[in-house]
Amino acid sequence: MVTRTHFFACLLWSTLQSSVRSSDSIFSSHEGALSGTYNSYAFDASNTSYQDTRLDNGNQTESSVGFSVPIGFKSKLADPELSNSPSCDDSQCLRSEFPSFDYQKAVIYRYRHQPSVNLGSWWRFVHEQWMTPSMFKQASGKQMSEYDIASGCDSIADAQSLLEEHWDTFITEADFEYLASLGINTVRLPIGYWSLGPNFCSGTPFAAVAAVYENAWSRVIRAIGWGLLYGIGVLVDLHGAPGSQNGQPHSGISDGQTSLFSDPDNWTKAQDVLIFLAEQLCNVTNVVGIELLNEPQNSDALVHFYTETIDMIRNVSSSTASLPIYIHDGFDLIQFSDYVSQRSDFVVQDSHQYYVYTPSDASEPASSHTADIKSQVHDILSNASCHQHGNLYIGEWSCALTPESLGQESDPNWSRRDFCTAQMQVFNNDTSGWAFWSYKKENCMDDRGWCFRAAVGTCLPSNFFFYCNKPLSGQHIQSVEGMLSCTTTEMDLLGRDLTQNQTETTAQNTQYDCSAPSSGQEDDEKTGYCDGLATAQKFALYDSKLGFVQQYITDIVGGDRSDTYRTLFVEGLLAGEQMVSNLCPL
Repeated sequence: MVTRTHFFACLLWSTLQSSVRSSDSIFSSHEGALSGTYNSYAFDASNTSYQDTRLDNGNQTESSVGFSVPIGFKSKLADPELSNSPSCDDSQCLRSEFPSFDYQKAVIYRYRHQPSVNLGSWWRFVHEQWMTPSMFKQASGKQMSEYDIASGCDSIADAQSLLEEHWDTFITEADFEYLASLGINTVRLPIGYWSLGPNFCSGTPFAAVAAVYENAWSRVIRAIGWGLLYGIGVLVDLHGAPGSQNGQPHSGISDGQTSLFSDPDNWTKAQDVLIFLAEQLCNVTNVVGIELLNEPQNSDALVHFYTETIDMIRNVSSSTASLPIYIHDGFDLIQFSDYVSQRSDFVVQDSHQYYVYTPSDASEPASSHTADIKSQVHDILSNASCHQHGNLYIGEWSCALTPESLGQESDPNWSRRDFCTAQMQVFNNDTSGWAFWSYKKENCMDDRGWCFRAAVGTCLPSNFFFYCNKPLSGQHIQSVEGMLSCTTTEMDLLGRDLTQNQTETTAQNTQYDCSAPSSGQEDDEKTGYCDGLATAQKFALYDSKLGFVQQYITDIVGGDRSDTYRTLFVEGLLAGEQMVSNLCPL
């Protein structure tokens, strides 16, 4: 199994190549560019706390998976100025509803590794019948999509009341507090174009029910505010685009038509939605990016749509020019790995991983899936990540397996856990983040495959913190700050004077004496190493690890950095993470 050390080595291997590899060669095995000097920091299931899943009747209750939330729990990224969750009835007032943009914290949110969950069938206003069946009792037509709900009630007022009650109760502020208490640091927030309000429904099927969504955008804002309150980043995902990007009910309509790419009007409307989102969200501290489309049909026009839309967003302002943009690969990992590899801006490929939707997956034993994940899937994802500078994210995955897959195992519960653990290990070590689908659904506690809350402590770990299996304590933070105080570095991510009160502590424990300025031929080596060391320690102050390493060097460190600098930056980063890990009690 690849480790965090070897993954970064692979990224460097790809960075140091003098020529661009062709798409038919990127999935070969690579030798690491780093020696095995430092310990690996892979997700280790053997060191993670689980609760016993082998219950007499196979059922779980809320108490059995640790649902108690620490009162007043706050991430260290939580904004102290945000005493009340923002609310807003005017779609143009978003910027005034949040504290001013904090660039230093935004860097942590956007570039850290992202253990995440999807908030499906909630703020995205894109209901799926299998997730929230009670919402479809009055639905019209095929009773499969968001539009069927909105158009099926006796009146617009009834539909608005039904949906607003769901938005206000299905997921609440307490859920964000709960996620933060587990170490989940990001949520993927699926929305539809109608979520922006009636103005964006004009000329679409939702025009007839536009008034239902009069107060929708204010609730999207509130959700982002809850994230900021608890130090949780938000990836805003356009799950339903005008005309539909895939003809599926989860895009908002159930007519089976995909007309986003064939209808110029829908194409333009979708770009207007995405530009609006970029303009409104680029200076919100905890927004980690926007995702242009969810699971689009991989038509001939998809790449053109992505390129044109990204260019339009980048040209709006200096703030949108640096906003991370996520693109789903249309289930063609290789094609879009090549696409992302050719870009230098912050563009991330989103790939979804499921094992229940094809006949071969449905019939394959769970243990065989697990073996495939540890070998074939790992190889493919690792090599794709290397090819595209590490900008790979698993935006949807689950613990779901078919009854046939589990029925071939002697202990289905343990087989599911091994399957889930293998996925997490691969995604943690081969990508820069992941998002479980989904956080919650109706009858949630009966479904460990699709419900994150039911899976926590059973098929999934009890927490997802990077260090010590819990938030770093005040004493740990003081120790990390002590490390930083004796590290001289070119970059100052947190705006602190890092040269004051220097000691010999760091110098005694690292390859280079980072307490003294660089000089002579070792400049690139020492500067890279010490910058990496300081970066690891700075991210640790917020219970985080750097995830998008090469993008961070390009964007935040900046300048024309040599291959030597980049190599030593990664070595210093790994050494710094190990120093923080060593603070944890045995």
